[in-house]
Amino acid sequence: MASLKPDVRAASRLVIKIGSALLVGEGGLKTDWLVALAEDVAAARARGADVVLVSSGSIALGRRVLGLPAGPLALEQSQAAAAVGQIRLARAYEEVLAPHGVTTAQVLVTLEDTDDRRRYLNSRATMETLLSLGVVPIVNENDTVATDEIRFGDNDRLAAQIAVTVGADQLILLSDVDGFYTANPKEDPGAERFEIVEHISPEIEAMAGDPISGLSKGGMKTKLLAAKTAVAGGCAMAIMEGSVARPLSALAEGANSTWFLPEGDPQVARKRWIAAMKPRGEIFVDAGAVEALMSGKSLLPAGVTKVVGTFGRGEPVAVAGPDRAILAKGLVRYTAEEAHKIAGHRSREIEEILGYPGRAALIHRDDMVVG
Repeated sequence: MASLKPDVRAASRLVIKIGSALLVGEGGLKTDWLVALAEDVAAARARGADVVLVSSGSIALGRRVLGLPAGPLALEQSQAAAAVGQIRLARAYEEVLAPHGVTTAQVLVTLEDTDDRRRYLNSRATMETLLSLGVVPIVNENDTVATDEIRFGDNDRLAAQIAVTVGADQLILLSDVDGFYTANPKEDPGAERFEIVEHISPEIEAMAGDPISGLSKGGMKTKLLAAKTAVAGGCAMAIMEGSVARPLSALAEGANSTWFLPEGDPQVARKRWIAAMKPRGEIFVDAGAVEALMSGKSLLPAGVTKVVGTFGRGEPVAVAGPDRAILAKGLVRYTAEEAHKIAGHRSREIEEILGYPGRAALIHRDDMVVG
């Protein structure tokens, strides 16, 4: 089983989720711990890995600054605490990573950003651009505006969604427990920790308990939900106790953890997801475009001969050749009206035609399944 365990040092794209209890204590921000974590992040970046941090802590930090009482907060108080805490949290990450030459960016999202396909594609494009520029995005739920109806509810689920969005191959949940157990280890001394979970069965789900930490919203149930999302997207996920200095180094050296194994490669999983979608329209292309698509290239407007159907940006469409045979399916980057206007034109003409700069590809190869 040990041979199946992923090596965090081999990750090419790594998402790290940091819980509130790790970052914020009675005295405020745990700066020493954060400085040590920054060393791990810098080391991963030096190895060539892309890194995304999904960080809780804005409300926990802000409530201390504002002097709000312990216990549950009213929605307005939570939002006020988030507004105060988020700016301090982002600044703290910037200050600990800058000495390593690492640039940071703050990305705030809500559940609507992943449910709405246009927002999802915008988020994905932004994250891809940041990562391509060597930036470490600091992602958090936008607690300042999120309500119960549109919130993720915990950053475990958010981290898993982000991992799938960016095509990460590993997700590490830094928590206040050192893995997934057969029962709550703080209540059952006979509980045993799993080293590896190859399949999340109903029996595994039944073992999940309730939250242990008073600061954290996410218990083992939310971590299992996160694991199901991650592994279905081809991403391995680990749960480990994160309070040690340099937790990623500790994980690489054999610290207690539980790994949930992925169901395949992230890009393969994404292609399966796209292939299962029902097309909202059809885009017909010429022979030159067919040849380009078959060689693994993106679909450019110049090769489009006809646009059929009504679809929005980010929705699935079928791509057909001159013989009208369907040869691909993908997520289109323009609306049907826009696609019709730019069909047959060079990418450099898009801004003149539409009145604003657009993306060069009508359908990017990463958002397309050929065959």
